[in-house]
Amino acid sequence: MSELFEIIMIISFGASWPMNVAKSYRSRTAKGKSLGFLCLIFFGYIAGIASKLLNSAYMEAFGKKWYVLFFYILNLIMVGADLILYFRNKRLDSLAEKNMGKN
Repeated sequence: MSELFEIIMIISFGASWPMNVAKSYRSRTAKGKSLGFLCLIFFGYIAGIASKLLNSAYMEAFGKKWYVLFFYILNLIMVGADLILYFRNKRLDSLAEKNMGKN
């Protein structure tokens, strides 16, 4: 039963990240984003993946439960994409501020 709740949590987070990445891409600004939050979530997914890889019971049943690790990795990729967009948007914010100063 605990695995079911873990899967629900991972899928819920996983459904949220693509929307967040799309919003970051479209907004073209880092305003309202927290680098610390994104880094903490990124680190959390790395810890979750490490936990699965170090869990011998999980690894023994990997053939039947591979999808759990798949969603952890997919979410990590989404957070990584949002981190990249954060730095792109931060640069765009700086350029916009410089251009405002020239006018």
